Amino acid sequence: MRAFLDFLYRLSGALAAVGMVGTLVMVSTGIVSRPLGIYLPGTDDYAGYAMAACGFLALAYTFKHGEHIRVSLVLERTGPRLRRALEWFSLAGATVVAGMLAWHAVHLAWESHAFGDVSQGVDATPLWIPQLSMAFGTVVLLIALVDDLVLTTLGRTPARLAGAGAEAARME
Repeated sequence: MRAFLDFLYRLSGALAAVGMVGTLVMVSTGIVSRPLGIYLPGTDDYAGYAMAACGFLALAYTFKHGEHIRVSLVLERTGPRLRRALEWFSLAGATVVAGMLAWHAVHLAWESHAFGDVSQGVDATPLWIPQLSMAFGTVVLLIALVDDLVLTTLGRTPARLAGAGAEAARME
């Protein structure tokens, strides 16, 4: 199971990188084509879709690598038992919020498909297609949070926190 979850987080990160490259390609294409008098409809829209995909798909990968911003000012000044309890409550709260976000993202993509919603741009893209990246990214983030919540509940230290002390010492 651990190998599958790690693969899922890496896949999400790789798809985010594809979104970043897609943003670069679309923006560069627009910049190069305009002075040449070539109009390529939809490049701005697709750049926006790719940028949004990049942000949502990177959530779980970034979280599992300990790169999300953590305000640890209070945690650093507490004992190990209180620190573990605070970590558990913050993970539980984040899991609830991510669960609601994932539910609504999936519901939005489903409704867009059911109603046949299309973008307002000249390309009239079915909106459920770019919304899939938001739905997938939030679901994978939810899985990552549940993963860490279960590990914390079992008394294990999540991998993203295992090297936190060494990382903090290296940063100073």
